[in-house]
Amino acid sequence: MTGKLDKKLSGRRILITGAARGIGAALAQRLTDRGAHVGLIGLEPELLEGVATQCGGAPWHECDVAKLESVHAAVDSVRARLDGIDVVVANAGIAAQLPLIEGDPEIFRRTIEVNLTGAYNTIYAAAPHIARTRGYFLLVSSLAAVINLPLVGAYSASKAGVEALGNTLRTELQPTGARVGVAYFGRIDTDMTSRGFGTDAAHALTKSSHLPGVAPLESAITALERGIASRARVIAAPSHAKPLRYVRPIAQRVVDLTVRRNVAAALEVARTERAPLTTPQPE
Repeated sequence: MTGKLDKKLSGRRILITGAARGIGAALAQRLTDRGAHVGLIGLEPELLEGVATQCGGAPWHECDVAKLESVHAAVDSVRARLDGIDVVVANAGIAAQLPLIEGDPEIFRRTIEVNLTGAYNTIYAAAPHIARTRGYFLLVSSLAAVINLPLVGAYSASKAGVEALGNTLRTELQPTGARVGVAYFGRIDTDMTSRGFGTDAAHALTKSSHLPGVAPLESAITALERGIASRARVIAAPSHAKPLRYVRPIAQRVVDLTVRRNVAAALEVARTERAPLTTPQPE
């Protein structure tokens, strides 16, 4: 399998947003190991530069994906350094717990700006290059787009929107020969999971609920490299994430019943707990 992946990924020019940490950083390293040429976009320049160094001096560009002009500048810079783009991975995302009633509206606004508007901005700036090369555009959604838990309504809404963008873009790019995938991840062992969902309120919500635990980062990276190599329509990890897409109403009902006895206590904690966004945002 490794030899086949190396052959399919070697020489591919791959742009990754949200590449400073977590899934984006680990994916960049894995793809570099497979012989791909990666270009990195993210908000945290020191972390981003460190990832770029580990990836053999890969080109990188600081970028706020919520701002279209910033995305255009970053895409143009990376494209020039790589002499083209074959694959785009729209991975940038943030999260924070948010009770929909009495929660901080700023958390909702910024989550939508980064996760959903950021995905659209990446499509707008980078998809024309993918169309010209018969390439592959991957949007990272989430299992939260399929099953919606309390306290993460903003994140779930944004990722459901990302899923819709991916499905629409797939149809619109079909005449060009380019392909589009959507990735769905459950709780993966990353900074986002530990910082965004490791709160007192989240613990109160999931206590004795028997929800699936946190999966190793490796499961997501392995799924991604295989999916990118094959230009897959759907990428999912851990193993239970993919089949849940086909039984959404049933899965949602099971989750509702599982957590409902803890909701009141979790909301009470969340309304007084300060839970910042998982990535520091520009003023």
